Amino acid sequence: MAGPCVIEGEDMALRIAEKITGITNKLNIPYVFKGSYRKANRSRLDSFTGIGDEKALKILRKVGETFGIPTVTDIHETTEAAMAAEYVDVLQIPAFLCRQTDLLVAAAKTGKTVNIKKGQFLSPGAMQFAVQKVADAGNDNVMITERGTTFGYTDLVVDYRGIPQMQQFGYPVIMDVTHSLQQPNQTSGVTGGLPALIETIAKAAVAVGTDGLFIETHPEPSKAKSDGANMLQLDLLEGLLTKLVRIKKAI
Repeated sequence: MAGPCVIEGEDMALRIAEKITGITNKLNIPYVFKGSYRKANRSRLDSFTGIGDEKALKILRKVGETFGIPTVTDIHETTEAAMAAEYVDVLQIPAFLCRQTDLLVAAAKTGKTVNIKKGQFLSPGAMQFAVQKVADAGNDNVMITERGTTFGYTDLVVDYRGIPQMQQFGYPVIMDVTHSLQQPNQTSGVTGGLPALIETIAKAAVAVGTDGLFIETHPEPSKAKSDGANMLQLDLLEGLLTKLVRIKKAI
């Protein structure tokens, strides 16, 4: 699962999707295009949130239709579930909202696959209850995404024991490589990151046996309107995935 943090425009989304589709086809990796149609969790009121819901969702649908690939986007409130489901294949529950029962149930009732981000504040074992809410609402198409655990006030740490622990629930577990390297709550009001460690986090996750990877990527992370501090530069993606495929084959 890869793409920009947020949809910034149609041309950019299509260029990123085309580049990644070429790489994943070459390496025989299943691919889901990721892009948030709107960013609700922002540090400051003046932070970029999106180009407009309908406009961004239509771009996501166009990406999917153009390249014949599934797409995923975040939802934040119950009223967004049915709306977003008209345009994308996977509905993602943000980590901060993973315990919101009404949101999980609304996503489940769309019939779309639901990707639940593990809360930075939860143990791996606690995610079974989030998954169960979706299943009890009649939807067994669930994925869990690990994205690090809060360590102090401004850092995250990945506990790789959580991947096999959550796999025991019977659903795929994805490793969110880039969000795990965020450094939130900076005094500037802009989230920091450690992108130099993207390869380290990804290699370890594949070695442990994760079912998939989530990577935010952008042609120019320094100019990205959201999460630029921890995104992977798009030109580096093929080299990284090539290494990861070798590790996957080795295990």
